[in-house]
This record gives sequence, structure tokens and C-alpha cells, in this order.
Amino acid sequence: MEQLHLKYQQKPWTETLKRVHFCMDKPLQGRVSNAPDGPLLSCMEKIQRTLNAKSLFSVMNRLESLSKQKGLNAHIGPSGTACYITSDMFYIEVQLEKDGKVMDVKLAHLGETPVVCDDLVQHLRMKNYDAFGRILEDLSNLYQIPGNSEMKAKGYLALQALEKDLYSMSLLDRAQDVNRVTEVLHGKVGHLVPRTGGTSMNIEFYISPYQVLEAELNPGSQVCGTKTVVTVEGTDMLHKLPLSPLLVDSQTGEDGNPAFLPLTDELSMDLPAFFVLKFHQPIPMSSSSIEEIQRLTGIQITGLKLAPLYELIVQSTLKEKCSEDLSTHKSCFFVSLPDCPKHCYFINKGSEKSDLTGALVSKIPFSHPKCVHGVIEILRHQVAYNSLISSCVSEKHINEDDSELLYFEVVPQKNTSFSVFFLHPVKENLACETSNVTFI
Repeated sequence: MEQLHLKYQQKPWTETLKRVHFCMDKPLQGRVSNAPDGPLLSCMEKIQRTLNAKSLFSVMNRLESLSKQKGLNAHIGPSGTACYITSDMFYIEVQLEKDGKVMDVKLAHLGETPVVCDDLVQHLRMKNYDAFGRILEDLSNLYQIPGNSEMKAKGYLALQALEKDLYSMSLLDRAQDVNRVTEVLHGKVGHLVPRTGGTSMNIEFYISPYQVLEAELNPGSQVCGTKTVVTVEGTDMLHKLPLSPLLVDSQTGEDGNPAFLPLTDELSMDLPAFFVLKFHQPIPMSSSSIEEIQRLTGIQITGLKLAPLYELIVQSTLKEKCSEDLSTHKSCFFVSLPDCPKHCYFINKGSEKSDLTGALVSKIPFSHPKCVHGVIEILRHQVAYNSLISSCVSEKHINEDDSELLYFEVVPQKNTSFSVFFLHPVKENLACETSNVTFI
């Protein structure tokens, strides 16, 4: 240490800063934890996140470093106030003022005119580099399709065609004064928000009764329901994907569903990719719902691990409600209701029977826009069922000595049916109520 002090005591602070920035600019190769110099790289990453980039120099350094971490190229334009983040398929132009403030951010896909991205502008002005980095990843993932640049461009073209069809479907049979909650729960594709800039198209398809009540009691409040993101992913198998919109304007088939043009060779192409509905958090789904979706789309959902459905619902609910880790083996839950005796729910997670099992589903692949309406209906039904069962789950501990507790046992039945056992309030025997959850 003494030798190091003697060696560097004459070095100016500016040179030290320059060396740190130079090291931080180097891209991370692979996972940090697996690298021999993992602790150092992890340290650099933390420093980058902590630094509040204000000057033009520091903002440029931050953008260049972040781009390299995401596997993209970055360089500064001739003016010295523009940073270009590039790949083979798209580029982002960030225009800065001389004091480092963000003026404008434009995105251009291959062969397209650059467009201003308000979402990227907002993230950079707020110094939210984590969100900006996630968008860079999403843009890169759009082109993770096997093949050359032409094949990747066809995949993006197919996504654009799908998005146009879904947007047109969202307008079918839609009243002019429809409110958002009605659209979420009853729209053909829910409440659809088109892709803007670097933010993917998303569909909000379910909102719980609690959230509906909150929206009614607090006008103007933006209650967020369950959403899915629409994107495209590469795969090892070929799928016939449309390269232009297929929906026939303002026409429906004999069954009342939207009418589509035939998927001819002129309108489609075999690509090593499929469309995907991705969820921010995996959704517990019953085996029967999964099988129904696979029959509808004609594509298997891979990577699923079957388990008792109620165990998955309890696990997901505790993860959402609790900041700390709680045992997923817990089965008794204390629920306090207003103006009511306190309830204790015992969740019977069922056996390993096939009709009582399920899996956590993080994405649903498909290849034709006509599948989306049916998939959304299945998802609504499943999430409504999950929402009802999860209302019996709480992170609160049970006081077993509380004599005022009312005890209930929730037992899964076939598909979306369940039974609730409880002591009869008048007779001295056990009562049972069986319900089947439907979604209208």
C-alpha cells in the first residue's frame, strides 16, 4: 500500500477520474457473478448507477457505458452534443445541450424515418437510466431472430402487421363513450395501448372488483389492472407469420368474431419466429386453461413446471403482497374484513390430480391475430378465479387464541370450481358451499 501511495501521490484527481470512466466504459462480458473480476465489475456498475450525471461529458459517458453493457455500439456525433446508439437493425439519436440537458431522442428502425420518442426523452431527463436500459434491451430483443438482417427485418414487419390488426380489432363494436374499465373487461382485446417509440404495445385485459371500486370512489385515479406485452421472439421452428394486416375492415364472420383474409403466400412468410404475449409477472394457470390455449394457438407453451394450482396462487399472492420472503408452505391465513368477525382461511392446495394442477405462465406464443381474442377470454377467466382465491391469502400472522375467529376451508374442485367448508352459524354441523367462477 505504501508503494502504491508513493506511485500515485503526484497524479492529479482529473486523471484518476479519467481512468475510472475509461474502466467503466468497458462492456460487461457475460454474467458479472461468473467473471473472475466480478467484484470489480459489480463495483463499477454500482458507481454508474449512483453517479448523478449532470455535465455533457458525464451524460455522454453514461450513455456510452450503458449502450456497451447492452451489447450496442455508441459514438459521439461531430457536433459533440449528439450521441448515437446503434445496432445493425436500429439506431437511437440523443441530442443534448452543452450543459448536459436532454433536448430530443429519436429512434429509427432499418429503412424507416427517425421518430421522436417521448418515453425515452422522459427517462433520460429524469435520469432513469435503468428504465432506458430496459428499453434498449427490448429493442434488441425484437431482432433476436435466427438468420441475416433481411430475416430479422421480416420479423419486425410481421410484428407491425400484427399490431395494426390488433388495433383495428380494438375499435370493432366499440362505443364512442366507452370507459376504460368496460374496455378492459369486455373489449375484444381489452384496453390496448399502441407501441410508441421504445415502449412495446400492451394490452390491459383484467381489473379486479376491488380496483373497479377504487376507480369509482376516486374519479380520475388511474388504477392499473393485469397487462400483457405484445412482441415477437425467435424460435428454432418455422411459423407462417403475416407480413401485412389481415383484418377485413368492419366485417365479422358468422360466429360474430372478426373476419380475416386467408393466410396466403403473398401475405405471409415462414419465419423462425412467433408472436408472444408476455406478462410482467408469471400468471398461475390451470392445466385445462393451458391446454385450451395451446389448442387455440396450435403452439406448445414450453418450460412449464406443473404443481398444485392453489399452491401456485398462494405463492404468487404472497410474493406480490409481501416485501420479505414468506414460506410458500403456509396454508392458514388471517383476513380482517370491515364490520365483520375476523376470518381464518385454510387453503387446501389439493392433490397431484391432473385437473387440479397448473403452472406459472410467463408468455403465450401464437402465430395469427385471430387467436388473441380467444386467449384474452381465457386469461380473463383464469385471472378472475385467481383473484377470488387470492383474496383469502394474507401475509398477517394468525392469533390462534382468538376465540372470535371464523374458520373456513377452501378446497379446489374441477376446473374453476371450489368449495368452502365452515361451521353452520345456527346448527352444530359443518356446512359446505360450492361455487363455479364464470366470467361474463
